[in-house]
Amino acid sequence: MPAESKAQQKAAGAALSAKRGDTKVSDLQGASKDMYDSMSEEELDEIASTKREGLPDHKS
Repeated sequence: MPAESKAQQKAAGAALSAKRGDTKVSDLQGASKDMYDSMSEEELDEIASTKREGLPDHKS
């Protein structure tokens, strides 16, 4: 499932970074923390790899 907004894509990227051990889980907040807890690395990778071009800043 691709990201529906730039904010969602960015949050997934932060959660994915924590899943891979590149950043601390304690640094996550809001949507990225929820995504970290509820999604697999594969799901996060799919959302984070969505092209940002043409996406709205936030889901309406």
